[in-house]
Amino acid sequence: MATLRTSMFLWSLLKGSLGTERVCFWDRARPRPGALLRQLPEPHGAAMPCRRLGSEAESGSSEIKKPTFMDEEVQSILIKMTGLDLQKIFKPAMQELKPPTYKLMTQAQLEEATRQAVEAAKVRLKMPPVLEERVPINDVLAEDKILEGTETAKYVFTDISYSIPHRERFIVVREPSGTLRKASWEERDRMIQVYFPKEGRRTLTPIIFKEENLQTMYSQDRHVDVLDLCVAQFEPDSAEYIKFHHQTYEDIDKRGKYDLLRSTRHFGGMAWYFVNKKTIDGLLIDQIQRDLVEDAASLVQLYHILHPGGQSAQQAKEQAAEGLHLIKVFAKTEAKKGAYIELTLQVYQEAFISQSAAS
Repeated sequence: MATLRTSMFLWSLLKGSLGTERVCFWDRARPRPGALLRQLPEPHGAAMPCRRLGSEAESGSSEIKKPTFMDEEVQSILIKMTGLDLQKIFKPAMQELKPPTYKLMTQAQLEEATRQAVEAAKVRLKMPPVLEERVPINDVLAEDKILEGTETAKYVFTDISYSIPHRERFIVVREPSGTLRKASWEERDRMIQVYFPKEGRRTLTPIIFKEENLQTMYSQDRHVDVLDLCVAQFEPDSAEYIKFHHQTYEDIDKRGKYDLLRSTRHFGGMAWYFVNKKTIDGLLIDQIQRDLVEDAASLVQLYHILHPGGQSAQQAKEQAAEGLHLIKVFAKTEAKKGAYIELTLQVYQEAFISQSAAS
C-alpha cells in the first residue's frame, strides 16, 4: 500500500494540469537514474522552444543582409589570417611520457607525411561557431496551488529518449510552490550532462572560471587553455560561453598579446569580435610589426565587409585601394590610433626598402 501511495504522489506532481507521454526520470536534490516513472498516457505537451542555430541573427528591418561568421568569404579571410604554424599546432602536450619514435623516410614519404600533417592541422584549426545568445526560457505551464507546501525540493522531469535532439528534449520543473514550468537553459544543460555525459564537460562549472582564477590564467599567458575549456564546458550560444570568450579577447587586446591565439582555432573568433566592435587598431598594428602586412590588409577588408557604410569603406571603394594603400585609408578615416598605424607603416616601409637595398 505504501508503494502505491508513493507512485500516485509522484504521478500527481508531474501531472497536475498537464500530462506527457514520454518516459521520464524524476529528480530530487540530485538525479537518480534508477527512479523511473511509468509511461504517462496523456498527450505530450508542446516541444521546448529552441532558436535556430545560426552564426548571427539577421535583422528583419534591414534590406541588406549582414555578413555572418560562417559566410564563405568571411571564413576565407579568417582562415588566411589565422596562419598555419605546424610547430605551434602540434606543440608537445602534457601527457604520459613515452619513448620517442624515429622513422627513416625517403623524400617522397617525407612530403606525404608533411601533407598529412597539414591536413590534420587544418582540422585542429576549425573555428568554434559564433552565435547570438539564446533567448531565456521563462514559460510557466501550470499553477497547481493544491501541491503548494507538499515538498521542499524541486522535482525535475527529463525525457531521456535517445532519438530526440537535446534542443528539443522535454524537461520540466515542479516547484515547491506547485508551479510547473519549463526548465531554464542552465537546468537543461545540467540534466542533459547527467543523462548524456559529454567528454570534457562537467556537471558543475569548473572553478577555473571564477574571476580570480581567470586573472591568474591570463597572467600566465594561458588564454588558449581558458578558451579550450570554455568550448568544452558551455554551449556556444550560452551567456557564459559568450561572456568568457569576450573577456579573454579583451584581456588579449589590453596586453597586446595577439600572437598567443595565432595558429589556433580561436584566432578567427577574436578577429571577428574586434571587427564587430570596431576595435581592430591594436591587432592591425601587431600584424604590421610582425611583417604580416597581407593579413593586416585582410583585416581591413573584413572590416569593410562588416561596415560597408563607413567612411573607410566608401573611400577605399572610390580609390580602389589595396594592400598598404587600403590600410592607410583606414588609418586616415576610422582608426582610433590612426597616427600610430601610419607611423608603424612608415617604419615597415623604411625597413623594407633598407632590406631590399642590402640584398
